[in-house]
Amino acid sequence: MSQSIRNRIPGTIREITSDSVLSEDVLDTTVGPVAAVITTRSLKELGLKVGDSVYGLVKATNVSIEKD
Repeated sequence: MSQSIRNRIPGTIREITSDSVLSEDVLDTTVGPVAAVITTRSLKELGLKVGDSVYGLVKATNVSIEKD
């Protein structure tokens, strides 16, 4: 399936936490850990497992900045 999302961060799945509906997938990337929440059905259909090489696809309508 082709995606229109241009922000792709390569990574490796480090951890998966699932329940019957949602799954949190933590990716190790060069920019640090990235967490994604997807449906458990999608996780199973994609056959994702710890150690898989994947891309984190980031699409946002706005980005906010707060001074430290």
